Amino acid sequence: MNQPALRGGHVDVEPGLRVRYVEIGQGEPVIFIHGSAPGASAWSNFKGNMTAFADAGFRAIGLDLVGYGESDKPRDRRYTLDFHVSAVRALVAGLGLGRVDIVGNSLGGAVAMRYAMDAPEVMRKLVLLAPGGLGNRLRYLRMSGIRSMMWALLGPGGPTAEKLRRTFALQVFDPRLITEELIAERLAVAKTQPREVLKTLRVDDLRPRLADVRCETLVFWGVVDNFCPVETAPLLARGVAKSRVILLSRCGHWAQVEHESFFNREAIRFLSAAPETGAA
Repeated sequence: MNQPALRGGHVDVEPGLRVRYVEIGQGEPVIFIHGSAPGASAWSNFKGNMTAFADAGFRAIGLDLVGYGESDKPRDRRYTLDFHVSAVRALVAGLGLGRVDIVGNSLGGAVAMRYAMDAPEVMRKLVLLAPGGLGNRLRYLRMSGIRSMMWALLGPGGPTAEKLRRTFALQVFDPRLITEELIAERLAVAKTQPREVLKTLRVDDLRPRLADVRCETLVFWGVVDNFCPVETAPLLARGVAKSRVILLSRCGHWAQVEHESFFNREAIRFLSAAPETGAA
C-alpha cells in the first residue's frame, strides 16, 4: 500500500496571527491537538497515529497550537484556554470541516473538551489522552513533569538538550522511547518559543462543565502519569454521560506513543462505530 502524502497549510486565527496544520489521508476529519511540552507540534506528538488513521480511511489533521510547532509565536498574548480554543475554531472554519472528531492529549485534551462544551453541534466524537483541566492550577504545578517542563523553558539559559531529556524521560514509563532524534526535533522548536507560552498559560478548571460534553468520549490514561494526575480520570467517567475510560499499566503521559498499536486500534474502532442511540 502506498503511504498517503503529508500535506500542510495555514489558517488565520485573527488578522496577523496564523496557525499551521498538517494533514494526511482522505475521509471524515479527525483533528489532533498536542500538549504543552516545550517544542511540541502535532506531527511530533502524533505521527505514528495520524498515519494509522489515514490508512483506516480518515482525514487526519494535526494542529500546531499558537506558540508551538510552525504556528505563529507572539510575545504579546496570554496563552489562555480560550486563546487556544480560538485556533481550533479557526481551523474548523478555515477548512470548512463541518462536524469533526477530535483527539486531544494533555493541554490538547483540555482544549478539545472546552471546544466540545462550547460547540456541541460541531462535535461528533472525542478521544482524550490524559487531559488537563480537571483540577486547580496548584494541583498541576505539584506534578514532577509539569515542574520539569516549566524549568526546561523558563529556567536560566532557556531550553537545552539536557533539560528536555529530563523532561521527556518523565513523559513515559520506559525512557528508552525518548530518542536523540526526538530531543533534537523538540529542541529546535523550543528555542523559537517565547517564555510567555508557558509563563502565561492558564487552563480553566473544567469540572463544573463536564456535563456539557455531550458527544461520545473515549479516554486513555497511563497510571504512571507525571503530568496530569490519573486520579482525576474517574471525574470524566462520572461527569461525561457518554464516556469510557481506559487505564493503562506501564504507561506514563503518552499513551499514543507508549501503547501506539493498542491506542490506534481502539481509537479507530471507536470513531468508526455507528453513534450510540438513547438519551445522554
